[in-house]
Amino acid sequence: MELSTLSNTPGARKARKRVGRGMGSGMGKTSTRGHKGQGSRKGHKQKLGFEGGQMPLMRRLPKRGFKNPNRVPFYGINVGELERFDDGTVVDFEVLCAAGFGYRAAKTAGIKILGDGELTKKLTVKASAFSASAKAKIEAKGGTCEQI
Repeated sequence: MELSTLSNTPGARKARKRVGRGMGSGMGKTSTRGHKGQGSRKGHKQKLGFEGGQMPLMRRLPKRGFKNPNRVPFYGINVGELERFDDGTVVDFEVLCAAGFGYRAAKTAGIKILGDGELTKKLTVKASAFSASAKAKIEAKGGTCEQI
């Protein structure tokens, strides 16, 4: 296979619609806007979610509870998952990325260490947040928790 022999799958690339270029084009006169009505006028824009006067979907669906707009999302890693690191390791974002946690954590505000699981090693853990039980488990083994 060579670059000169590659071609698109039929129908993969579609020519753009050129409206208002004469009757022979099939898109002349009204330029695919139809006759009269609000959509036929120039400068017409419908607001987002407008459904022609029908009750919009966003208003038809039930809403429950409270969504905090200032919520800070953390990616949680349990203490049991830190067991894979060697004794005396400084566990920070770079080390966690190398261990395979980073691709999820990068989408959030930071990493929070949670208390599920057991820890048998002395680690220095640097993270955005710690749960009380996680902090207790890390410090019980002689490790330290550093909040970034």
